[in-house]
This record gives sequence, structure tokens and C-alpha cells, in this order.
Amino acid sequence: MSLSKREQNKLAQGYGPWALVTGASSGIGKAIAIQLAEAGLDLILVARRNSLLVELSEELKHGRDLKVVCISADLSQRSGVENLLQRLETYDIGLFVGAAGFGTSGAFIKSDLNQELNMLALNCEAILLMTHYFAKSMVARGRGGIILLASLVGFQGVPYAAHYAATKAYVQSLGEALAVELKGHGVDVLSAAPGPVNSGFADRANMQMGNVLSPDQVAIPILRALGKRDTVLPGNLTKLLVGSLRTVPRWAKVRIMSKVMGGMTQHQRAS
Repeated sequence: MSLSKREQNKLAQGYGPWALVTGASSGIGKAIAIQLAEAGLDLILVARRNSLLVELSEELKHGRDLKVVCISADLSQRSGVENLLQRLETYDIGLFVGAAGFGTSGAFIKSDLNQELNMLALNCEAILLMTHYFAKSMVARGRGGIILLASLVGFQGVPYAAHYAATKAYVQSLGEALAVELKGHGVDVLSAAPGPVNSGFADRANMQMGNVLSPDQVAIPILRALGKRDTVLPGNLTKLLVGSLRTVPRWAKVRIMSKVMGGMTQHQRAS
């Protein structure tokens, strides 16, 4: 699966010259960065691990006339976000991809509160700060694109991933609303809500997942949907999971997700 030349040109002409991708060192963020490089956009890559960013930068620039800037930042700290935004003031950024984030799982009352607060800051506060900044700058320039990484779990409460699902519900709701607010200003906003992805997320969240999508299976449908719709469910597995629950009442979805997530986190309760 790959973007056509026409799709690549549309991305470059509609959202260039610079694209910013957070969480670019791995997973969905890395996969999107690779596709944007192939489309010819200059890139600003942001993540905590600078060595991985430098390695990706060399890969992206190989054989291409491409500018790539690597910035190491901890976006779970407000100072990290504010310092990043100050460094970006001189760049004409037409596309913001907010892919940085992580999840937790297990019984809520047994969770580490500091870790939950760190996740809240990264998944929600950093997205708020950066989306507000880029929405204003893109409205001023008359065009742009914003991609926010929500999740399949953001459409209802999810026992045993209660707080993570709540952070993704925040992202989904914010993206849906801004897609309407900013449309008349030439700014496209897309909420991407993938299902399970093989991105290292499960290891950090201490979950055991079965069928999963690859980051490439998610990245390409996301970029194809930008400017065409407000929410995308990337990958056939995501569409299958959403479709199977479409006619189920919300309270029943919560019960179903309790069984699904309970199975993925059973090993935590057994240990």
C-alpha cells in the first residue's frame, strides 16, 4: 500500500512546505513521517529519543532533496511544549500531526497516579497547547492541516483502560469540533481513530493484544482522508470492530469493551 503520485502532490501543495510530526521516533508517527517525506514535504520530527530521530532523519533524506529538523522534547511537560513552540516560530508549518502519546491499562484504583497525570499531560494538555497554536497560525496563513491521533477506545468508556480511553475521547471530541470551526478558514482537521496497532503501545501499556494493524496500514488511510472527512477509522480491522458495535447501545459497548480489555489485561490481575 502506498500513496499515489497525485495524492503525494496534493499533500505537498496543500499542506507544505513544512510538516511537524510529534511522536515521530516510532509507530504511527514514524510511518506518517515516512509517507510525508515521500510526498516531498520538509519535516520537523519531535520525540524524546533524539538518537532515533537522527537515525530516521538520515533514512528520510537519503536520495531526496529534503530538509529534516530533529527536536528532542518531553511534551508531557508544559515547559517542553512551550520551548518547542518558541523554536518553531520561524518555520512555515502547514501540517501538524499530533501522534505523541501513550496509554495505561489495568484496574483504575491500582494505577500509579503520577503516571496517569503524565499521560493526561501528554495526551491532552500538549495536544491542546499545540493545536491552539497551529490553529491560530494556520488561520492567519489561510490554509493548513491538523491531524489528531484519537483511538477506537475513545467512543465509549473502556473498563481496565478507563483513563486512557478518556484521554482519547477528549482528542476525538476536540478534533470533531475544530473540523467544523476551522473549515471556513481553509484549515482541515482530521481525527484518526485506529484500532489495535503494533507500535510498541501494548508493551508500555502492559497489555497483551492479538490481531493488530501495522503502522503503515494506519498511516496511509489517515493521509488519504485529510481534507475529505472529519474522522477516519484507518484499516479494515478498525472498520470491522466499529461496524460490529455500530447498532449496540452505548451501555452495552462499555460492557463489551470491559470483556475485551479485561482479556488483554488479565495477566496483570493474575500476577
